[in-house]
Amino acid sequence: MAMVSRSVPQDPNRSVGDQRLHSELVRESFEPLADYYARSKAHTDRVSLERLRELAEPSPDMIALDVATGPGHTAMELAPHLDFAVGLDLTRTMLKKAKELSVGRGISNLSLVQGNVYSLPFDDGTFDILACRRAAHHFPDLDGAVRSMCRVLREGGVMVIEDRSVPEDDFVDELMNRLDVLHDRSHVRDYRPSEWEAVMHRAGMRVVAVEPFSRVLPLTSLTDNALPADRAEIERTVRGLDSDGRAKMGVEEREGAVHIKHWYVLIKARKSP
Repeated sequence: MAMVSRSVPQDPNRSVGDQRLHSELVRESFEPLADYYARSKAHTDRVSLERLRELAEPSPDMIALDVATGPGHTAMELAPHLDFAVGLDLTRTMLKKAKELSVGRGISNLSLVQGNVYSLPFDDGTFDILACRRAAHHFPDLDGAVRSMCRVLREGGVMVIEDRSVPEDDFVDELMNRLDVLHDRSHVRDYRPSEWEAVMHRAGMRVVAVEPFSRVLPLTSLTDNALPADRAEIERTVRGLDSDGRAKMGVEEREGAVHIKHWYVLIKARKSP
């Protein structure tokens, strides 16, 4: 598996400099949070991890790449079912935590690499499986990222994406994305399932499955780690919703705490021969 530096097609409306600046913002946002993401209920969710593995269809003769692996949850879910797995992330502290966790679980067929989705340091067609979970909403050029991931996937290989999403509803789309920016300033966009399908088709991928799902989570899932002013704005925005808005956003009280709906989507696609 040769390590090479490559340029990939970019969004004509976004410069390489813009991407580098955004990458720095992502690093600054996530370097201090490795411990948090290692134990985060959303990122360790067994139901979604197991479903992603089922869709990926790993087997002992395959190798896989997990892009934006963070503390390695997805890579470690796949690795025991593969010949070899690679986890790639921008942030050193995330990779250090992934190494610590994988050693603790006795996983020896996992390599961890620091790198950027737009210039993946691998040859064309290297991997049988390409996974990316809970990360793509941080990519400033989604089309460019998917093309880059597609490049390192072999013909007929499987790409499985799981990410935050929004339903096909303008109100929820606008409000959820606004709340997510307040939660994390490196957030770019939660995409609708239809947008994901279109991106896959533009990259030459054949969409096999689209599985939207949702979770009702405490409002603290948005306010945790937010800046104080942004935390206050999130709480103010949710409190200010009228009855229709509360219904659309799934706002409810559970055990004395405000909860709100979060949307996700799982996409499985194959690289067309």
